[in-house]
Amino acid sequence: MKNIAVTLLTLSMAGPVSILAQMNPPHAETGATSLNVASNLPVERIGKNDLVGITVYDSPELTRTVRVSSDGEISLPMLEKHIRTEGLYPAELETAIKAALMTEQVLVDPIVTVSVVEYRSRPISVVGAVKSPATFQATGEVTLLDAISQAGGLTENAGAEILVSKEQSAIDGKSTPISQRIPVRGLYDATDPSLNMKLQGGEVVRIPEAGRVYVVGDVKKPGMFFITDGSESSVLKALSLSEGLDRFSGHTAFIYRPKDGSSGRNEIPIELKKIMDRKSPDVALLANDILYIPEASGRKAALTTLDRAVMIGAGFGTTLLYLSH
Repeated sequence: MKNIAVTLLTLSMAGPVSILAQMNPPHAETGATSLNVASNLPVERIGKNDLVGITVYDSPELTRTVRVSSDGEISLPMLEKHIRTEGLYPAELETAIKAALMTEQVLVDPIVTVSVVEYRSRPISVVGAVKSPATFQATGEVTLLDAISQAGGLTENAGAEILVSKEQSAIDGKSTPISQRIPVRGLYDATDPSLNMKLQGGEVVRIPEAGRVYVVGDVKKPGMFFITDGSESSVLKALSLSEGLDRFSGHTAFIYRPKDGSSGRNEIPIELKKIMDRKSPDVALLANDILYIPEASGRKAALTTLDRAVMIGAGFGTTLLYLSH
């Protein structure tokens, strides 16, 4: 009992300040000088333009949030030299700040806490045939499917491949773009788990639209059709998509194909009747081809009329107007 009484007497004589000091020793990270910069963000390496929160115990002039510069450095009051920050984890930056404060004799034995308030150094962009093109930061584990999900998923006109590209810094300081093609069907079927690659930030995910062909003339459903399965389009496939012929009784149809490096088109006659009778092989169609089926009268529309019909169809959906000759 005597020992307890002596202890209580000692504490009461020390006063409330000393009592509080014993309850909150110098190594505690609380107090009036602490900055509330706690973050729930996953711990990642710090990069350019990231926002970091720095708490220096009992030093309000040093406690602050700081944006990492485009050079990958931060500066603090009373420090002559900037602190290299890019590529460090928060705990490593704590050590670097502490060392800088001691080296420049600002503080003797500082207690430093660092957290990342906002990431801006690891953007992932998803563009192209997605419902809501988006750019977001790669925090934590982000897979290719996660990124596409962030953009609302693929549209019905998405092509057969996904292009993932990223700038990679070389030893000489120059950036070299690297890219990888991912088949959509393989990614979604999960036949090869490695296709659902992990993204680290800095990637651009592009989903091109599928190739399109136009079918006009004497068919039941003229229109613009996307080839989304990744296979080659053909005359017979295009006729199937347009629900077959209407009144065609001729023998020849025409493919109008864009000229390389020119605004014009080449006219390619095809023996449609022989193709349909399986007496001649099917003919491949390329992206932006126009397959024109003349009416039963055999009269052929002018190329300008065909192009005009294609433009109308492209502007108002996938259904094209019937041509009047």
